[in-house]
Amino acid sequence: MVRLRPYFPKSHGVPRVDDRRVLSEIVFINRNGLRWCDAPKEYGPHKTLYNRWKRWSDRGGFARIMVGLAAVAHDSKTISIDATYPRAHRMASSIRVKRGGAWTSDRAEFAGSNTPKTGGMNTKLHAVIDTIGRPIRFFMTAGQVSDYTRARAPVSSLPEADWLLGDRGHDANWFREALVDMGITPCIPGRKSRDKIIKYDKRCYKRRNRIETMFGRLKDWRRVTTRYDRCPKVFLSAIALAATVIFWL
Repeated sequence: MVRLRPYFPKSHGVPRVDDRRVLSEIVFINRNGLRWCDAPKEYGPHKTLYNRWKRWSDRGGFARIMVGLAAVAHDSKTISIDATYPRAHRMASSIRVKRGGAWTSDRAEFAGSNTPKTGGMNTKLHAVIDTIGRPIRFFMTAGQVSDYTRARAPVSSLPEADWLLGDRGHDANWFREALVDMGITPCIPGRKSRDKIIKYDKRCYKRRNRIETMFGRLKDWRRVTTRYDRCPKVFLSAIALAATVIFWL
């Protein structure tokens, strides 16, 4: 709690209910994928738990905790980037775009991230990890968006690194050039459709399995492997909370 407390939102007016007890139950709910009304009575009223969860998620509190802890302790000599597909539950698939084109293109892509894909509704979770496999960045897109298209989002926020490992899905000339401009050597195999073979360090590329391991550990949490939340901010908060507990505490 000492390491987490500096990232908590400030309390105004009535003092908050015990932070340790409430956070312990929030972790329990997210790890087991329970409904809030099914929370054990020992943790107190479930409405209190849900209100804390929703309020801090809307303020970016849980994401701020993960990013803050990662900024202090990450090892970014070699970073990796990849994406995975958390399955969207039917409760999270009822997001509608407003009529009359009220959504902007960026907002529609982010808020409507449960877009139809072969086999049903889906969401794509992108991640950047450090040298030893701990996540330092997350962002989310619609299920059908390609890896290299949305790789534009984290390029400007990548930490200083010597290498970046990625699969063929991130093979794009503009992405390679952007990494070289930042002083990062890309270790990304070329697409099979390329006329010219792209050389890369195969020994270094073997370390990319660490990001797959990271996704596997994250998906041990039921509210990460299956998306129950409609709001992208709330779902990303569940991911950030799981990453904080598993990798940064």
